Amino acid sequence: MSSSFQAPKGVSEYVPPRSAAFLAARDAYARAVTRAGYGYIELPVFEDTQLFARGVGESTDVVTKEMYSLTDRGGRSLSLRPEFTAGVVRAVLEHGLHKGQLPVKLWTTGPAFRYERPQSGRYRQFYQVDLEAIGTEDPAVDAETIAVAFDWYRELGLTRQRLLLNSLGCRECRPAYRALLQEFLRGLPLDAATQARAEVNPLRVLDDKRPEVRALVADAPLMIDHLCAACKAHHDTVRERLADLAIEWVDEPRLVRGLDYYMRTAYEFEHPLLGAQSGIGGGGRYDGLSEDIGGPPLPGIGFGLGLDRTVLAMEAEGVAATAQRACDVYGVPLGEAAQRRVFTLVAELRRAGVAADMAYGGKGLKGAMKGADRSGARFALILGERDLAEGVAQVKELATGEQTAVPLDDIVTILKGKVR
Repeated sequence: MSSSFQAPKGVSEYVPPRSAAFLAARDAYARAVTRAGYGYIELPVFEDTQLFARGVGESTDVVTKEMYSLTDRGGRSLSLRPEFTAGVVRAVLEHGLHKGQLPVKLWTTGPAFRYERPQSGRYRQFYQVDLEAIGTEDPAVDAETIAVAFDWYRELGLTRQRLLLNSLGCRECRPAYRALLQEFLRGLPLDAATQARAEVNPLRVLDDKRPEVRALVADAPLMIDHLCAACKAHHDTVRERLADLAIEWVDEPRLVRGLDYYMRTAYEFEHPLLGAQSGIGGGGRYDGLSEDIGGPPLPGIGFGLGLDRTVLAMEAEGVAATAQRACDVYGVPLGEAAQRRVFTLVAELRRAGVAADMAYGGKGLKGAMKGADRSGARFALILGERDLAEGVAQVKELATGEQTAVPLDDIVTILKGKVR
C-alpha cells in the first residue's frame, strides 16, 4: 500500500537503480573540474531576492514569472535560487576571494528552482553542475570552461551533443546594436507580449522558439555583425582555442541565453535525441555582473549544465553509467550464532574499504542468496553452524558459482585482495 502523499509536481526524483547514473554523472563531474584546478564552494539554497533581481535581470522570465519567493518572519524577501552564478559572485565578493589569485575558479552542484510548466527534462526543482572562473577577460578561459564541459560529456560516453557558439558583444558595442534591433522589431506585427519584451530586452526576441516569431525575425540584424574590434578579437580567439583542442562547434548568431548578465561569449550544448527540450547545458561571460550587484569591476565566465538532462541524454544514447559497486561482499548467516559473527565480519570488511552488506531478519539460505544476487555483490560470505564450529566460512563467487572454504581469521584479508 502506497502513501497518500506524492512528491510535488515538477520535481525530479532519483531512486535505485536509476539514481546510480545520476550519482555517476555527478562524481565524474567532480573529477573533471578538480583536474582543471577548480575549488568547491557550497552555497545557500535561498538568497536575498534582490540579488537575483539585480543580477539575473528584473525583466527576465526567471525573475518576473519563475522564482519561488517568500517573506520570512523578519520581513525579508528571500528566493530559492533559480541559478548559481549570482550566488557564486556574491560569495566571492563577501569572502574577499577576488583579492587573492585571479581568476577565482570555483564549482558547485545541487538543486535550483523555477516555477515552469513541467515536462520531460524541464522541472521545477532541477539539478545542475556549475563552474565559474572570475577575475579575468582572457578568452582562453572561455575556451577552458567549454573544454571542461566537453571532457565531462565525453567521459560519460556521450557522442551526439552539439556545441552552439555566439558572441553577444559588450557594453560598448551592444547599445547601438540594441537600438538597431529595436527599430527593426517595431516594424513587425508581433503580439503585445513580444512587443513589450522587445522594448525591455530585444535580444531575447531572437531566441523565441515559436515558428511564427522565428519567421518574422528571419531578416533581423545580428549582434555578430556589429561587434566592436575588441569583441571580435575576443570571439576569434575563443574559436581559435577551441580549434586547438579539436572541439567542434556550430556558429549560432541567434543564440542569446535567457539571463540578462551575459555578454561576449555565449554557448549552449544541445542533444538531438531529447526532442523539444534539447538543451543540456550552457554558459557564457558575465563581465558586468559584479558591478550590477554592488561589487567592483570583475569579469567572469561560467556555465550551468543540467544533471537531469545529462542523465536523459545518457539514457537516450544507451550509455547510462553506473556508480561505484554498492556491494562487493554479501553475508549469508545461517543461524543466530552465525548472524552475530557475520555482523562483525561485515563491519570489519567495511573498515578495510570493502563494500559489504548482509541478510537480515533470519532468512533461510534460499532467501538470503536471492538478496545476494540482488545486491550486485561479487562474493557471498556464507556461514552456518558447522562452518562456525570448524572456524571457516564459505566464500562463493556469484558469477561462476565457485565456492571455497576460507579460515575466519583470514576472511577480511583474502576478500580485500579479491575485490581490489
